[in-house]
Amino acid sequence: MGARRFEDLKAWQKARTLNKGVFKFTEQSTGPMNLSFQRQIRRAALSVMSNVAEGFDRGGDREFIQYLYQAKGSCAEVRSQLHAGLDMGLLDPGSFTELREMAEETSKVIQGLIRYLSKSELKGRKFS
Repeated sequence: MGARRFEDLKAWQKARTLNKGVFKFTEQSTGPMNLSFQRQIRRAALSVMSNVAEGFDRGGDREFIQYLYQAKGSCAEVRSQLHAGLDMGLLDPGSFTELREMAEETSKVIQGLIRYLSKSELKGRKFS
């Protein structure tokens, strides 16, 4: 893996980009933004990058994988919220597609990291 800090992980970097995209959209939306929708999608997006970071700093591969699954679940929540926002008329189709693709890509990278850790002989800093 070669990462010394969670900031080095591609999964965290993708999650950060997703988070920025969601926050930018919800701040710059020209339509009426439902406050509860805005808060929920922002929490879900922030949860993705937070879980990758927290899991990394736990130090053990099993805990890290658990947190990565939580991050992946938060990506699914973002995608679900995007569909809801589209249905409520809060997102235009272009913004929906762009943000959905960001969430899908983030989820794929997280899944790749899960696969890597599951097959690796590394057990994390705690077990060295």
